[in-house]
Amino acid sequence: MLHTRIYESVIIINATLEDAQIDAEVEKVKDFIQKNNGEIRAIEKWGRRRLAYAIKKKNNGFYTLFEFKAPGDIVAKLERQYHLNENIMRYLTVQLDKKALKAKEVGQKTPATEPVVAEEPKQGVKL
Repeated sequence: MLHTRIYESVIIINATLEDAQIDAEVEKVKDFIQKNNGEIRAIEKWGRRRLAYAIKKKNNGFYTLFEFKAPGDIVAKLERQYHLNENIMRYLTVQLDKKALKAKEVGQKTPATEPVVAEEPKQGVKL
């Protein structure tokens, strides 16, 4: 058994697709990871966003982040799948190190442990 690591992969899907087609593309990636001994930890759909510059003459993309645990040989296979899929405009896969995992863990715990208190406006101050 190969040593498993934790990865994050962000893909930009063609935003002109229907929502059902975008969901199907996300499912394809999820299934591919699972079929190659990967374990999905999280999927975040960031939604449609304007691109900083046009990619394949398109100005918008649908961003999706996958966090998964898998053997090291999966990255090359996964990026090959991305490259062959014409609906995926860009992708980036990175291995998370211990420092990044700890920072992510702390970032998720902070909002829950520290409640946000809204301040009332001071008297005599017009808003």
